[in-house]
Amino acid sequence: MTTTRTLYVIGCAAPPLDRLDVGVRLAQDAGWRVCVLLTPAARRWVGDPEELRERTGAQVRWEYGTGADDALPAPDALLAAPLTVNSLARWACAMCDSRALLALTEGLGRGLPTLALPYFNEALAAHPAVARHVAFLREAGVRVLLGEGGFVPHPPREDDVAAYPWQAAVDALPR
Repeated sequence: MTTTRTLYVIGCAAPPLDRLDVGVRLAQDAGWRVCVLLTPAARRWVGDPEELRERTGAQVRWEYGTGADDALPAPDALLAAPLTVNSLARWACAMCDSRALLALTEGLGRGLPTLALPYFNEALAAHPAVARHVAFLREAGVRVLLGEGGFVPHPPREDDVAAYPWQAAVDALPR
């Protein structure tokens, strides 16, 4: 299958990052060329970004860079997964303090199809600012997969990362 569309998968520091390769593979199987951007905290969770580079054919980015060696193909869509409460708040407030958040914030300004698959517990989800940030991003055109059909916040616990719905996110991407 020839891939002509580019998807940026933007990962934040949360346990499902351990299975980021699953999300990447599913997106590739759906016909996407995938580039991975990580928040700086997420970079510390990824053991060897070289494995992701080999899988995607593109350098994994987590810092701002300069020059042609830092170039990635322009994205056709964005997927923020896993999206933490911290990155959700920073994105909704247009805080571009990392390459990953810059891509998400610019994506809104460019009108790119954007999905977010959050990952946080019900105590964090109950914070009043979280509902406001989710509502704001949805009003801006982001499809936030939170609740039925996406990620469901859980009681604070050691979570089963295998249950993170990567497939639901890939299925929700534009065709």
